Amino acid sequence: MVNKQFYQEVLACLRDAVRRKRPELWGDQTWMLHHDNALAHALLLIRSYVAKRQTSTVPHPPYSPDLAPADFFLFSKLKTTLKVRRFQTIEEIQENAVRELRAITESAFQEAFQQCKKCWEWCIASRGDYFEGDSA
Repeated sequence: MVNKQFYQEVLACLRDAVRRKRPELWGDQTWMLHHDNALAHALLLIRSYVAKRQTSTVPHPPYSPDLAPADFFLFSKLKTTLKVRRFQTIEEIQENAVRELRAITESAFQEAFQQCKKCWEWCIASRGDYFEGDSA
């Protein structure tokens, strides 16, 4: 379960990874955080953590899980590969999940990002109103 403490740890790891792997973005502070409106993301502790560290965020419209790549891309990929298996321990679940995540190709991530961009454009075109599917 993702709670505020766990999510704060994730953000700390993310910030460290950006600093190490994308020093040009870290140096000029041009990287941005996009997370959805999940409760753990919107709590005061998290908002304060992000603000104190001067992390720019991209606002996420309400009721828009289709704009979060993890919701329409990563979670479905993991569910598809892991749902028919039985695991005995949490560690076994974690090991299998990490292996499946690492098996996703760079081109699959790029394709997912392009699809996410289309969803963002639909959201902008609808001025944040609800839309469904690709008929927007």
